[in-house]
Amino acid sequence: MTTQNAKNKSTLILMLVVFVLPVILAYFALKLDWFNKASTNRGELLQPVIEAQALLDTSRPKWHLVYIIPEQCDLACENAIYSVGQIYLATGKESDRVEKLFIQTENSSSAAVANVQEAYGAFLLQKSQSNVNEVFKNTGINAIFISDTLHNVVLRYPTTSDKEEATMDSRNILADLKKLLKLSRIG
Repeated sequence: MTTQNAKNKSTLILMLVVFVLPVILAYFALKLDWFNKASTNRGELLQPVIEAQALLDTSRPKWHLVYIIPEQCDLACENAIYSVGQIYLATGKESDRVEKLFIQTENSSSAAVANVQEAYGAFLLQKSQSNVNEVFKNTGINAIFISDTLHNVVLRYPTTSDKEEATMDSRNILADLKKLLKLSRIG
């Protein structure tokens, strides 16, 4: 009978190891941060979000692709303007929930403003440079932003002068925007 007792003990120990040890290891992995907590967004998540109600005073509850037109519209600016237009088109059937929004200040490049009005038919807001600086005080404005339906700027994507890199960044923005649209019931 002692061999049977030894066999039962070893089976019990094996069962404990198989079922209890993973739970104990998972507990310590969470408590001691043994792994990277991955995020799935591809842009820079703004912490805290930028409350842009004063700047984005449109009454429609939509998601916005926001770009602030700079003083000098270089290649990075042209790529950003083109990207915003292409991302909007790529949203497809969800395009009624998204709005491309370009912000023009008194210092903005007039050629870029004309290009936006002509080629993209986008919503162009005229705001003062001081208002823009006040809203984006801790964040560089040379970027493409995604704002939610409550006018909170949540994601930031830096602009680039390299056409291929700008195309890849556009795909990242589109992926994040589609994920947001899928998770959101508003807008």
